[in-house]
Amino acid sequence: MKMHLDVSVVICTYTESRLDYLTTVIQSLLAQNALPQEIIVVVDHNPALLERVSAQFSEAIVIENKYEKGLSGARNSGIAAATSPIIAFVDDDAIAAPDWLEKLYAPYSDPKVMGVGGEIQPRWLSARPRWFPGEFNWVVGCSYEGMPRKSEPVRNLIGCNMSFRREVFQGVGNFESALGKIGDSIDICCEETELCIRAKQKWEDQVLLYEPAALVEHQVPGKRVQLSYFRHRCYQEGLSKALVSRFVGSTNGLSSERSYTMRVLPKGVLRGFADLLRGDVTGPLRSGAIILGLATTTFGFFVGTIQGITANRDLLNPNQIQIDHNH
Repeated sequence: MKMHLDVSVVICTYTESRLDYLTTVIQSLLAQNALPQEIIVVVDHNPALLERVSAQFSEAIVIENKYEKGLSGARNSGIAAATSPIIAFVDDDAIAAPDWLEKLYAPYSDPKVMGVGGEIQPRWLSARPRWFPGEFNWVVGCSYEGMPRKSEPVRNLIGCNMSFRREVFQGVGNFESALGKIGDSIDICCEETELCIRAKQKWEDQVLLYEPAALVEHQVPGKRVQLSYFRHRCYQEGLSKALVSRFVGSTNGLSSERSYTMRVLPKGVLRGFADLLRGDVTGPLRSGAIILGLATTTFGFFVGTIQGITANRDLLNPNQIQIDHNH
């Protein structure tokens, strides 16, 4: 008999095209060395999919998103349904390592830990392009070059592999609905970043921990390794960070980005050219991709800062943004 941990795992899904992915991640959760108390699948405003998932996955609690359409609303619905003191989130296209939940749960023995996230490795479903730099693995929702290699406090966790004490949501509210992906669009993201910063602002003496041993793989289809996707994702990240900075202030909203830009990216550019000297002719392509990615993200941030982004994704006056952290 496997041990159950006091963790509710929330998976959000929205389209029939990802049912195979969903099956895989649920199977990986049922194969954990230590099982979650419950698996909650939230279906985002898709009645047909809700019926199908409910019939197919008897091991899970399947509910509909009762809030705004999109990832933030779906996650908030999962929070409302969860009964465990720890609430974990994993993407519907992820695959959890057998000891993922054990490693994610263990740091909570320290009362100062209010959230734990783990490493996200890309599982490339087509060949990884040689030009794609590891510093930009965040483009495909994965851990990237420059993140800690051992257990360390961080500013924010990554949405594909994260968990929080229930008290975090009780204390600062849920995910901001003005942020968060909707369907297949990249759209405005960084809702987990904004939540983490809010929590840290409230509890300065507590930590969000990055634990690389808590591992999941994130499946990356071929369409996400195209240069057009890379550029668009970087632009949307810039827009999103502008909105996050408006919500929580630029000091906290850009603290990690400053270090990443000044410390990690220059090393990546130099590494690419050094790779050329070692015989890798694609090294300069990675250097160029880093420069392109930084420039595109910066442009997105500039556009978002100047024009403002409303909760309905239009570019309008920032004074029109309404923020409600108590969904």
